[in-house]
Amino acid sequence: QVQVVESGGGLVQAGGSLRLSCTASGLAFGSYAMGWIRQAPGKEREGVSCISTSPDWTYYADSVKGRFTISRDNSKNTMYLEMNSLKPEDTAIYVCAVDAYCEGSLTAGSYNYRGQGTQVTVSS
Repeated sequence: QVQVVESGGGLVQAGGSLRLSCTASGLAFGSYAMGWIRQAPGKEREGVSCISTSPDWTYYADSVKGRFTISRDNSKNTMYLEMNSLKPEDTAIYVCAVDAYCEGSLTAGSYNYRGQGTQVTVSS
């Protein structure tokens, strides 16, 4: 059974930082692309960032480029999202998602497996 668990969300002031973690079990972690999708009230679901099976290939939405950094540690079955210079518009539920590919899937907000999500709230 595949389990995906996020951690690290919370409340932070604008300009602050947070680090999200995602651990996935029950699958061959290193064989899957991993990504973060966020959902804010009244907004469309957005593929925020993705990292392929090759850690050299990463994707960032324009809205977070230069502020967020995605990484993975296959030895720990864990993916991370370092979020800096946070803005109120980054407020959302951040969901860790798993799929075979980044392009055409996770980057578009689609996935095979997902966690329950973690709330990120950025106050102005």
